Amino acid sequence: MDKAMAEEKSAAPRDNAAQEEGKAIFTQYCVTCHQANGSGVPNLNPPLKQTEYVLGEKDRLIGILLNGSSEGLEIKGKTYSNNMPSFDYLSDQQIADVLTYVRSNFGNDASAVSAAEVKTARKKNKN
Repeated sequence: MDKAMAEEKSAAPRDNAAQEEGKAIFTQYCVTCHQANGSGVPNLNPPLKQTEYVLGEKDRLIGILLNGSSEGLEIKGKTYSNNMPSFDYLSDQQIADVLTYVRSNFGNDASAVSAAEVKTARKKNKN
């Protein structure tokens, strides 16, 4: 694990209400492509389990939700090529909750994402 991933993997306490909200958002918007267990769909939708995209820099992950993705992602030697739409219509808190849920489930143990971090990323995205 590289230094950035190790720094991101702090064991911050997680708010149960935020976890429930994150799970609800995941179920509504993400489960079809990324599956209920976070395994993704081979060659189409990437897994969310133990990947550098999920466990690494928060800004990159937030950016994927805000901007979507139309480029293939290579994860553990496999390429995932399905387009992901932008979810920029979700509130900062909703994005923070769903990313916190993803970063702390499916075998992941990474720090929470705050609404303030999403707000900052959203502002950078507009510039």
